[in-house]
Amino acid sequence: MPKRVRLTEKVLREAIPAEGRDYQIFDDDIRGFAVCVYRGGGRAFTFDYRFAGRQRRMTFARWPEWSVTAARERARELRREVDLGHDPLAERDQIRTAPRVQDLIDSYIREHVSRLSELNAADQKSMMAKLVAPHWGRKLVTEITKADVEKLLAGIAEGRARPHKARPNNRARKLQPPKPTPVRANRVGEALRKMFNLAIEWGMRADNPANGFHRRIENPRERFLNKDEIDRLAAALDRDPDQRAAGIIRICMLTGARVGEVRQARFEQFNLELGIWSKPASATKQRRIHRVPISEDVAAIVRQRQLLVPKGSPWLFPGDVPGQPVREIRRFWIRIRKTAQIEDVRIHDLRHTFASLLVSGGASLEMIGKLLGHSQMQTTQRYAHLLDAPLRAGLDAVASAVRPRLKVVRDQDPDRKSA
Repeated sequence: MPKRVRLTEKVLREAIPAEGRDYQIFDDDIRGFAVCVYRGGGRAFTFDYRFAGRQRRMTFARWPEWSVTAARERARELRREVDLGHDPLAERDQIRTAPRVQDLIDSYIREHVSRLSELNAADQKSMMAKLVAPHWGRKLVTEITKADVEKLLAGIAEGRARPHKARPNNRARKLQPPKPTPVRANRVGEALRKMFNLAIEWGMRADNPANGFHRRIENPRERFLNKDEIDRLAAALDRDPDQRAAGIIRICMLTGARVGEVRQARFEQFNLELGIWSKPASATKQRRIHRVPISEDVAAIVRQRQLLVPKGSPWLFPGDVPGQPVREIRRFWIRIRKTAQIEDVRIHDLRHTFASLLVSGGASLEMIGKLLGHSQMQTTQRYAHLLDAPLRAGLDAVASAVRPRLKVVRDQDPDRKSA
């Protein structure tokens, strides 16, 4: 069969595979356009060209999925690209080797997330694995648009159906209706914004599609224990047999510290003479050293732990695994909440209660921020409304002083008499 003919459907159908080798039949019209007949019987359209002194061959379509007419038109386009100084194969190879979102996620976790606190890092890894990678993992980093970001966050904000916790764990149980999760959507948006900023630094793309994402309204939970609830909680802690976990909760109540900071506390961090607790950067959410004063009650708990903890252990609350601190007290907290009849209270709410007690004692927002270790003043602003109570007390004092005069004025008001 001649090697250069006018390619048609008939030529391709009648081409006979050669035994032990592949061969090409070139078109006599478009330079470089050919069909490759494989030894196994398959046929594919190819385009041969020379670029920068190199002979190159590009396979761009299979027959009969592509007709000869369609392949001929594509070959003309490729011929024009080469004549204009472009290398079609190089551009295709560049797309093949371009980083995908999964590659970006892996780099983000390795270069950035690994430096975050243990809890924050675990949360971000979970977000990327469950909420981002399933939708975008195979896409090119350069393919993600602002519309893609908004669509993803909108789906996260809508929530998803979950098994009903109050029903037995079996196949027949019904799912609860989707519960909106706007806060989760905001956190994913913040993580995406950071990740794409790093993608720009790493040369993966030129812009950030997550900049200016639609932020959902957040209504932060505000749960503060009142005096009666604090008394019930204290009594429950005193009666519980697990005084190691009870000590953790007591320090959370007395310092406003996060439970992770208390669990990982070491004796060396406490200066009982000066009454100071120096939290290392590795244990704080802000990843920086946080020094706070402690009360005599906290110092007494530390001294008590010095007597109870085996010598040689650096941990204030050593765990069941040798050489490690207490890992979690979730079950203990569930039991204590039930005993104290405060089942809607989280451990983190003890931190809010600590702040509310500081406000009622006359502390300023700046002081509260320093004691709680906030790096930004806006975080402390969530307690600003609590300052209304002492302000209202001052207003009541003013009103009680001027009320007699106001009563006389009201009595002399002609409008009131006519009424």
